[in-house]
Amino acid sequence: MATAAKLAVAPGTPTTITSHRVSTTLAVSSATPITVSLSSLQHKQEAAASTTEVAPAAGSVRAKAAMVVTPPPLACMWQEVQGAGDWRGLVEPLHPLLSAEIVRYAELVAACYRAFDLDPRSQRYLNCKHGKKQMLQAVGMHGAGYGYAVTKYIYAAPDVFGRPCSKSRWIGYVAVASDREAARLGRRDILVSFRGTVTVSEWLANFMSTLAPARFDPADPRPDVRVESGFLSVYTSDSDDAFGKFTAGSCRNQLLSEISHLVAKHKDEEMSITLAGHSMGSSLALLLGYDLAELGLNSYPNNNGINGGGGSSSIPITVYSFAGPRVGNLEFKKRCDELGVKVLRVVNVKDPVTKMPGVLFNEGARVLAGRYELPWSKACYVHVGVEVALDFFEAGDIAYVHDLQAYIDQLLKCTDDDITVAVGSDSIMDEEGGVTGRAVASMFESWWWQMAAIRAGELMQALGI
Repeated sequence: MATAAKLAVAPGTPTTITSHRVSTTLAVSSATPITVSLSSLQHKQEAAASTTEVAPAAGSVRAKAAMVVTPPPLACMWQEVQGAGDWRGLVEPLHPLLSAEIVRYAELVAACYRAFDLDPRSQRYLNCKHGKKQMLQAVGMHGAGYGYAVTKYIYAAPDVFGRPCSKSRWIGYVAVASDREAARLGRRDILVSFRGTVTVSEWLANFMSTLAPARFDPADPRPDVRVESGFLSVYTSDSDDAFGKFTAGSCRNQLLSEISHLVAKHKDEEMSITLAGHSMGSSLALLLGYDLAELGLNSYPNNNGINGGGGSSSIPITVYSFAGPRVGNLEFKKRCDELGVKVLRVVNVKDPVTKMPGVLFNEGARVLAGRYELPWSKACYVHVGVEVALDFFEAGDIAYVHDLQAYIDQLLKCTDDDITVAVGSDSIMDEEGGVTGRAVASMFESWWWQMAAIRAGELMQALGI
């Protein structure tokens, strides 16, 4: 496979925010994507289990039965699991702790689908069906690994082709790890979880594939850093419904305000910021990660480090992207790398969404013979981060290749029984009206003409038409 230079973010109207930039930046290198072969992975794990022994004491007889070494607890190596070493040695083969964390965050994203109200007769139509205190438990997120308290719901209203959406729609939530969960994780984790595309306005925004400057930092707008205008619109646009029940400014303003509040609240603790999303939600997660790092909002107050000591002054930002598309150009990828935004992309190699936008103009179309930059290189999309590639397909169900629950099921097959986390339900949607990737199968059945339209749009964009 080609080298993975992964994920990016979306464009929009800049919002004036006081910037306090982190003085040091961390470089991130892309890793080669790997296809997780379930059979080969299980074989490697069985081989490792049969050959790993405890060293005998002097003069003792070697134990007849080999003993498997228990993986170190998450609290002891959470930095590596969150990408501090760019996941070197953890993705090939897939480390049990990392695999379990990927599944856990995927389930926390799936909670968005389970809780989303699609009943037009409901007063909560296109919003969350549950209150913040009950939401995770109501959708089956209880037991080990889900010790989070939801602190805020997030709403978004994309500006589609210059026309703002009339109402904001619930798109995800912000949560923070409880004291007990923080002890298990080894840090206080601030989580933002985003669902994927569901509403018509969101689908229309996905087709706004032109690149536009992000311009998040008013003091340093960086016009060369460009992202997909549709994703940026979902992230930055305000609803025109001034009297709406859930109107609360742009998705961006809601998120920056809440995360800043939680960082200040837990300023004396070791923290992490984890952003997770599926499909379009993964683009919003990456966009938010870049935004936080560019503005320096992932820094400990007064840049004094943990507990005011000599520790790192920046809070690590990790993006878990599930079935995510490309988001921005090469300059966007480079800037994410410079800022130390860690991105782990979990993709199905048969999922067409992960190859868009940039079906024609992408990483492979920027240079000729590896040396000469082509005229349309600045219009090319580039992935950001490290890729873990799965490979699955179900005949007769075209939506299956993009279904988040299918991703989770495949990952669980790669996870040791001793490490597997509890899964809330067998389906991303419950029988009472939740949402699942399969519920939008009719949208994917028109996939081929949509792909053709996007290819034509990218060609016109590159030619300046």
